[in-house]
Amino acid sequence: MASYDFDLVAIGSGPGGQRAAVQAAKLGKRVAVVEKRRCVGGVCLDTGTIPSKTLREAVVVYDSIAGKTDRHPWARRDSRPSVSELVGGIDRVIAREVEVIEDQLRRNDVTLIPGEAAFENAHTLAIRSELGMQSVTGEHIVIAVGTDPAPTPGVNADGEIILTTDDVVRLTQLPRSLAVVGAGVIGIEYASIFAALGVEVTLIERRDRALDFVDREIVDELMHQMRNRTVTFRFGETVDSLAVLEGATRRASIHLESGKRIVADKVLFSAGRVAATERLNVQAAGLTPDSRGRLKVDTQFRTVVPNVFAVGDVIGYPSLAATSGEQGRLAACAAFGVDAGPMGGHFPIGIYAIPEISMVGAPEHELTAAKVPYETGIARYRELARGQILGDHSGMFKMLFHRGDHRLLGVHCIGTGATELVHVGQAVLALGGGLEYFLRTVFNYPTLAECYKVAALDASNKLRL
Repeated sequence: MASYDFDLVAIGSGPGGQRAAVQAAKLGKRVAVVEKRRCVGGVCLDTGTIPSKTLREAVVVYDSIAGKTDRHPWARRDSRPSVSELVGGIDRVIAREVEVIEDQLRRNDVTLIPGEAAFENAHTLAIRSELGMQSVTGEHIVIAVGTDPAPTPGVNADGEIILTTDDVVRLTQLPRSLAVVGAGVIGIEYASIFAALGVEVTLIERRDRALDFVDREIVDELMHQMRNRTVTFRFGETVDSLAVLEGATRRASIHLESGKRIVADKVLFSAGRVAATERLNVQAAGLTPDSRGRLKVDTQFRTVVPNVFAVGDVIGYPSLAATSGEQGRLAACAAFGVDAGPMGGHFPIGIYAIPEISMVGAPEHELTAAKVPYETGIARYRELARGQILGDHSGMFKMLFHRGDHRLLGVHCIGTGATELVHVGQAVLALGGGLEYFLRTVFNYPTLAECYKVAALDASNKLRL
């Protein structure tokens, strides 16, 4: 048998690499994690999920105070917060998360190797760091390198006027106007966050709709609320080029293929990300990435090279931190012949816009296209005591049930706490439950969880008719 330095080496310490490493260590294996960034946690912790959601939380607090002075006159805000006030908590949250992850790796005897890895062959990595080059071998290797922002057309992102999604949390000043290119999840999140701060936002999207995988009624409600915050939507528009206008005040100029021109203080380019495999030299391991750098895997997250696995954003959809972590765990189990079963099919999706959206299961348009007979049950936050207490009068919650056997088919929500609320429905969906469970169950009062009862009663009344 060949002798390797480690039984498993994870490239990247984000959710996928971290969970793969810990799972392998729990199986008694010798494990290492290679991380090229300034801290463990990968993009998720450095510039992605954690910083952006911490920023969002600060904006939500500001918005809840500034927008409800009729109910809380003592909390009146007369001006926008500064960037330093909004991002002040980010470094503290990151530092604490780094401490948690490092402690977890240390307790499980996982070796942390700082540096940038590149394949020499399917079992060998060359790792470049400030200390020079070193070679590390692994019986199994898990690629969990995440993604980088897609290149901006016409001009390179400078982090000041032309921004990528990695640059937002490093801003030093709030713009008065912002153009966001791309109405995907990240673009929608940042557009709504800046709009809540009073920034004039223009959202440019080449497709005719935003978030086409989300229930359309939920998306329509989000668009309505964002328009109320004066967000301008430019659907069916493609960016031809970006430029920076020099002068006393530097600004961004966006030229669209339709001939339109949009000028804004800053432009955020969020039209996709590409897998960070370009410098990984995966070809030396026998792998061929697609045009966006992604790697193809089987149901066990094994690539075409038997000892090399790939998890997380580097393999594409669903590209969620939560699913990446589970993929890493399952990949480690598969590497060492542990039957952990397939990945669960009913995973929740959370979109941290203002207001937030969450869903699990099928949306209405998919059920309609598949000719599945269903009925809806609706609950609105304004009908709930908790909704009144929170001052959220626009939140909406929807469940979809099969008209024949009353099985739960999907849960869709927009409003305060949506990403927490959806998990009750996720459990019922995974266990094959349906309408009867919600009709018989008592939920705490006053809570948002009452949505389940109200929506179930609404669906029951419709089914009776």
